[in-house]
Parts: sequence; structure tokens; C-alpha cells
Amino acid sequence: MYRTARAAGPGRAAGMGPRGGRGLYVGRRAAALLAALLLALLAALLALAALYGRCRQEAPPPPAWTAAPSPAAPSPAAPTAPAAAAGSGRRLPRHLLPLHYDLELWPRVRPGQEGPFTFSGQVNITVRCRQDTDAAVLHSSGLRSRGAAAVRGPLPEPGAAVEVAALRQEAAGEVAVLELRGRLRAGRRYVLQLGFQGRLEEDLDGLFLTRYTDQGRSSMLIASQMEPTYARTVYPCFDEPAMKATFNIRIVHDPSYVALSNMPAIDVSEIKDENGSLWTVTTFNTSLKMSTYLTAFVICDFDYVTRTERGNKIRIWARKEAVKNGYVDYALNITGPIFSFLEDLLNVSYPLPKTDLVALPEFGAGAMENWGLMTFQESSMMYLPSDKFTSRKAMIAIIVSHEIGHQWFGNLVTMNWWNDLWLNEGLASYFEYLGATFVEPKLPLDKIFYDHVVQPVLREDNEIGVRSLSESEDKFKESFSLMSLFDSITYNKGASITWMLSGFLTEKLFIRALTSYLKEFSFSNANQDDLWTHIQKVVDAQDEVQLPASVKHIMDSWTCQNGFPVLTLNLTTGTISQERFLNKKNENSTDSYNNTWIIPISWMRNGSSQPLMWLDKSSKVFPEMQVLESEYDWILLNVNLSGYYRVNYDQLNLKRLARLLENDPKVIPAVSRFQLIDDVFALTQFGYVQIETALELTKYLAREDELFIWNVVLLNLVPENLESTLKNYEVYPLLKKYLLKRMLPIYHYYAGFIRQNIDALEDDYFAQVYLEKLFATACWLGLQDCLNLSSELYAKWMDNPEYKIPFLIRRTVCCYGVAVGSDKEWNFAWEMYNHTNSTKEDKDILLSAMSCAKESWLLYRYLQYGLSGTLFSSNCTSIVILYVVTKDIGYHIAWEFVTENWPLLSERYGKELLHDVLKVMGRFVNTDVQIQELQVFYNATLEEDERVATTLLLEFTKSENLERRELLIKVASWLQKNVDD
Repeated sequence: MYRTARAAGPGRAAGMGPRGGRGLYVGRRAAALLAALLLALLAALLALAALYGRCRQEAPPPPAWTAAPSPAAPSPAAPTAPAAAAGSGRRLPRHLLPLHYDLELWPRVRPGQEGPFTFSGQVNITVRCRQDTDAAVLHSSGLRSRGAAAVRGPLPEPGAAVEVAALRQEAAGEVAVLELRGRLRAGRRYVLQLGFQGRLEEDLDGLFLTRYTDQGRSSMLIASQMEPTYARTVYPCFDEPAMKATFNIRIVHDPSYVALSNMPAIDVSEIKDENGSLWTVTTFNTSLKMSTYLTAFVICDFDYVTRTERGNKIRIWARKEAVKNGYVDYALNITGPIFSFLEDLLNVSYPLPKTDLVALPEFGAGAMENWGLMTFQESSMMYLPSDKFTSRKAMIAIIVSHEIGHQWFGNLVTMNWWNDLWLNEGLASYFEYLGATFVEPKLPLDKIFYDHVVQPVLREDNEIGVRSLSESEDKFKESFSLMSLFDSITYNKGASITWMLSGFLTEKLFIRALTSYLKEFSFSNANQDDLWTHIQKVVDAQDEVQLPASVKHIMDSWTCQNGFPVLTLNLTTGTISQERFLNKKNENSTDSYNNTWIIPISWMRNGSSQPLMWLDKSSKVFPEMQVLESEYDWILLNVNLSGYYRVNYDQLNLKRLARLLENDPKVIPAVSRFQLIDDVFALTQFGYVQIETALELTKYLAREDELFIWNVVLLNLVPENLESTLKNYEVYPLLKKYLLKRMLPIYHYYAGFIRQNIDALEDDYFAQVYLEKLFATACWLGLQDCLNLSSELYAKWMDNPEYKIPFLIRRTVCCYGVAVGSDKEWNFAWEMYNHTNSTKEDKDILLSAMSCAKESWLLYRYLQYGLSGTLFSSNCTSIVILYVVTKDIGYHIAWEFVTENWPLLSERYGKELLHDVLKVMGRFVNTDVQIQELQVFYNATLEEDERVATTLLLEFTKSENLERRELLIKVASWLQKNVDD
């Protein structure tokens, strides 16, 4: 499955790179206060956590100091076995093992009908009995039984049966229990026969219905999403990944639709229902042995494009107008080559005769790897033939490649249980980048991987409560949401440690081990120890690569421990020590953690690569790393971020690296420059080094020409959620002078392309992803050329509404076009927002741009427009308020507007709106008086428990703001001394 958050792709508005990172201004203090805050917020404000008024593609970025991420949406928990299976915890009893399903599904849907809709079906499951039992227990959730359940057998005795005394549904455990009058005998085979029916909802889980528009007509389709545990909501089954079986599937559907499933259709016939109406029956070939979560069904009125690659018939299905306009041609062009690339690389053939990829107008999972029938969010598959830029292609190639990678890692070989989900998702997330760069060779693979995968997860994998990559099954016994496993730890940390493993083994040995692993466990299941065993065999059979310990010992230190290490290098003694990277400002974080990792250290001395070293204890002396007398002698660890850890250098080495960067930055590889800056700001934030140390490494930036490095600098120096607040501090004019001096070379380089030949950037991936941030910062710092360029391009658009502002900086141009203009520019944005041809993305950019106005009356009028039910769809008002409240002059106006219009806003949005506005207002809270002003208002509007939680939120924010103020004084002091260097 491709996580929806990642599926946003490398667009400007929803970039795949890290967005709105905490930045250097957000410190952490008062752990006890935070703990109390979390408890109160969870208790009182859980329901308020989701963003409510989602009227466009993107709301303003959330404040980086938000106290706690909202919990993942709960999924049906894996069941607690009923009394018949006492002691087996949440898992099904192992008395019965499924061998084969005969499944018929009949969604009762006709085109143009109104709901509610239902589906019915019949499943006959052939099972092998492994232990005598008088009950058959299997998963079933939200289904009603239809007709009498029966048990035939033991097979092959003709007519033999075991009488069913009762069929009991246990909703809490999500199981159905067939209580039998006789016993099923170990070693014999039986057939469980169950009829069922359920509701067909529009909830994007299980079997669901979606409405969409195609060629101007309203249409409906039915699709499925089974992972992790939704198969049990569609048909009674043994819904665990290790309970693999073969499937014969039959779908009954309206004749105007086509039905798709995992295997090719082998027969299409007709039947009549009880009213004499005609239905089509599509029968599919017998599947390979697979897990229930991979079964898939689509019933639609789509068109497709097709080609065959090495006997694999590939079809891409989509809305008729999308197929006609060529929007899925790119996906078709890359799918076959990625399949062939992975077949050749892994030396394991794809075992199915066909693959359907379906672009769904609405899909909650991002994308899903169902064997033979992959499903995608439409936006993840569509490429406009007129689009010259590679970032969109890259996003499609990455997502398609991820799902194709799953055909081996997940479908052919599946993890035993969800605790090893990273064997599916981490490996697919690693291969997605290999596949994407195979079909798009101009993509800078290593830079994209570190920027999109390693760096974001290093930012998350440092909290005390973060879980390890592979958990023991025991942790899943209690109530646990399996959906919460589909997170950045599973995907990004899994991919990062895979990258590290491939690096120290060499790719040749790593792939050889994977081939052996895939061949042994094909059509079966494995856990991470099985993978380590196959890697160990390959390592033992050669003598080029020597490891300091067994593969299991090395890798368990990365997968079974929480977090990751930070290495500290003392240049004088050559000592490297390791400790878990935790927030030293938080008193609770440093006790009781005595973790040790077995760490591969790639390193460089004075620009020359050195042989790989290993740190396998808490501290070790490496004589090779002792510094010479020369002040130009320097050492770089973790070259190109090949290991999953951070590095803390002593002052001596840092000074030498800073001087080196100023004199000759290219001596340090680009990814290592990126890592050096990211590490030192993270070390600052967590109390390992002072902010001045981090700032020293920014002096060289006038010579930095890599946008992805500039992006990480700006995320730390100018966090997006603090742009409005920073202008209130004395640091702003100093930061402006210091940064603009260094930004000018890279700014003018790209401004030249924007003015003269933007098509020349069509292969510059990072320009398409991050140029917006560079230009937005230049304009925010008041660079006159940036403001002029925005005005010029905006005026050009006003003169000719057919003109397209370069999409790389469209959001910035629209914002500053309005900001430096008058009501004329604002009125044009309003007119274009209401233009019928505006896309969702256009509308969102304009919603944001209209909040950039510098005249108070325009912002107040904008908010008034937001209240009007005729001018906006009502759920946009909240977005308008949140856009205005995040602007430097907007927050006073928005707050006044909210308090004046509270009765109407409260009626329309409830307290969720107030909660979100308060979170943004919190950035401006520095004194007790300001807190009291806010309290006066919300004391009159909130319930008591909500008042307590909100007070805690503001108190915590005030302490953060005071800490930030102290930090900004230090930054201003440093800038004062260095601004003219």
C-alpha cells in the first residue's frame, strides 16, 4: 500500500520532501507540562483533531509545534478469539487451515439508482483440520448471514456432512463461530458453506461505492480495499496474512459494467434475479495461493489502454475522458519496463498472466498492490501529455514502482504477521526508487532518496514513544490499530535500513540474498529472521565482505530497538562514541537508555574515501581517525548518509569543515553537505550543540548551488509556520541582510530561467519541487527583484487570463502579486477563483493568495465574503480564516472577525474551528496578559474540560515562544557579528 501522505507527490503544494519542519526556533521545554497537555488534549479534543473544512486540496500547513499528532484512524482490530479458542489472544485458533475459496459476490447496484446499496454473496471454504474441534472460527465483520450455514465433509466422502448447531457472530472479536454437533477430525478436509450480505458504503474501505463524473455524466463504480483487515467485512474468511489459499471468484453485476478481479476472466454469462431482471456473471480463473488482504474487485464503466510485456498483459483503466486525452499513457509506458527491470534484477519471474492498474477517482489508500489488480488514486496515475516537467512523471514512476515492487515483496512472499510489515513496505519503498530511476534515468536517485526518505524519518524517529521497526507479536495482543503501522517508521525507516544494508553488503550480495529468500518463500510467508538467514548464507559463501558480527546481530540492533544513534567524534583522540539520539533538553529523555547499535561507518579523510569501519560498542578508538597537526586535516563520517544515524563532530573538526565549505564546498559530496547541515540543526534543536555552531556552517551558502540543500537550510532558518511571527523580532532585518547576500547567486540563476527559458528546467527535478520555497523566502525577505518579478508575471496574467504563470513559482507569484498590488489585483484573483475553468489546485492557490493582501480592509472584506453562503461553498470559510490568521497582518484581523461572528461560525463549524484558530494564535502568545485576553473569549464559548485543555495548550505554547525568544536573541547576536562577513 502506498501511504496517502506520501502519495501527495513532489508537487509544489504538497511536496514529498520534508515540509514545515520544526526549524531552529521551536525548542522543547516543560516535559511535565507537555505530558499533562497530551493527556488533556487526548481526553477533551480527540474529536477535534481532524481538519474539518477541507474544501480544497490543501489547507495551510499545520503549526510545527502542534502538541500531538492526531491518532491514526482506527481500523478494525484483529480479533480476540472467542471462548472456543481461549488463550490464542487476538489471533484465530489454528485448528483449521484454509486451502481454497469459492467466492461469489453480488453487489445490487444499477446505474443511476439511488442508495442505500447492499451486496450479497456465498463463500465455500475448503479447509484442512489440524486439530480435532467442535467449532469453526473465522473472521466476519459487519456481515449478516443469509441462509443456513453448512459444513460438508470429511472430503472426499460423498454426501458426508457435520451438522451446524448454531452460527454465532461476535462483533467485538470480528469473528463468526460455527458451533457443530459433531467434531471435525485432524488431518481431514471439509468445506464451510456460508451465505452473507452487507451494506455497500461510500467509505473507501472493504467493498465500497464511489460516485464520479466522466464526460459530463454522473457515474458510479464499485472497488475494494482489503488491507489490512477489511476482507472480513466483504466475505467470511480466515483474514490473516499467513493463512494463504487459492480463490475461484465470480462476480454478478449490471450488464453495463465490466468486472475485474485478481485473475483473467474466463467466462461471461447471464442470470435473472427473483424479479426476472438480467444480470451478468463474470467468472475468473483460479488464483495463485495468496493472502485475503490481496483479493480485489472492481466493477466499473471505464476504458483502458493496453500492451503486453513478456507475456504479462497490462491494462490501465481510467475514466473514459482520461483515457481519450492520453492521461494514462505515461503510466502504461513505464509499467512493463519496471516489471522487466525487477524480474531481471531479482531473477524471479512475475507469475501472473495479466496485470490491471485502475485509476480510481476516489481512493483512501493512495495505491494498493493487489495481485493482478492494482488500484491507485487517480491523481497518482495521471500525466498530461503537454506537461514538460519531470517532477510529475517522477511521482507517478515512484508510486507505480512501489506497487510493482510489492508483487515480489508482499504478494509472492508475505510477512507472517503485521509486526513485520516492514518486509512488505520497507522493501517496496526501497525498490520504488530503483524502479523509478530505471525508467527516468535523469532523476538524481541518491539525493531524492535522502531528501524524501531518510531525512524526514530521522526527524520523526527520535521521540521517546516511537516504536521499533519490528515489534514482537506480544505487543499486538491488546487493543491495537493495525492501521497505525502504516507510518513513516515502517515505510521510510524500513527503506533507510534496507539502503544501509545494501550499502555495507554491496548491492550484488544483497540482491543475491533477496533472490534466494524470494525463491524459498514463494507463495508462502516469512519473518525478518528468515531474511537475515538468507543474507547470512550469501555472506558466508564469499570472502570479499567481512562483517563484525552475524547479520542477525547487526540488523536486529536496527530493527528491534527504538530510535537511532548519534555518533560523537573526538578528532584529537580518534574516539567515536554512540548514544541514542534523544532530546537533551527534556529531563526524562536521557535516563535508562543504554542502547548500542552495530554501526557501519563510511568515512572520508581530506577528500579521500577510506575503508568501511564498524562501531560495535558504546565507544571505540580508531587510530586512523586521529588528527594530524595540520589545521587542514579533516574527517567526514557517514559519507553520503549511507548509515541511518546522525553525527556530532567536535568543535575542532566542525571549524575545519566550515572553513572547507567556504573555500571549496564541492570537495564534500552534495548529499554529505545536506546531511552536515541537517545534522547540526537537529543537534542544536535537541541540545547537543549551540545554535552558533549551526550558523557557522551557513556562512558558505553563497557558493551553494544545490536547491535541495538550500531547502533544508530554509526549513531550519525560516520555518513556514513562523514566517509571520519572525517579522516581529529584531532578528528579521539581520536575517534579511545575511540570507539575501547568500541567496542572490542561486536566486538570479533560476530567475534567469523563469524570465527567459523556463523549459530548460524540465529535467531539474529539485527546481520543480523546491524552487517555490526559495522564491517565497526571497520575496518574504523583501528582495526587490523577486517582488518585481511577481508583479510582472501577475500583471501579464491580468492582461491575458490565458497566460500561464510558471507553475514552479505560481503560489509565490500569486501571493506577492496580490501583496504588492491594490484592490485591482485582489479583485482579479477573486474573479479567477470564481472562473469555471479553474482547477482545484488553481482555486487553492488563489484562496491562499487572497489572504496575502497588505491592506486590512481587503482582508476584512475577504473574511466577510467567506461568511456568505452564496459566494463560497460553506466549508471553505474555515480555510479562508486559517489562511488569513497565518499572515503577519492577518492574525489580529482574523481573531477580531472570529470573536465578532462567533455565534454564526460556531453554528456552522462547531468548536473545531476555534481550536484550529487558537493553535495558530498561539504562535503570537508571549505574555500572561495575552493568554488572559484569549481566555476571556474561550471561557465564554467552551465547555469546562475543553477550557482546561486549551489553557494547557496556550501555556505550553507560551513556554515554547519564550524559549524561541531566548534563542532568537542568540541568533540576532551572532548575525550582528557575522552579517557583513
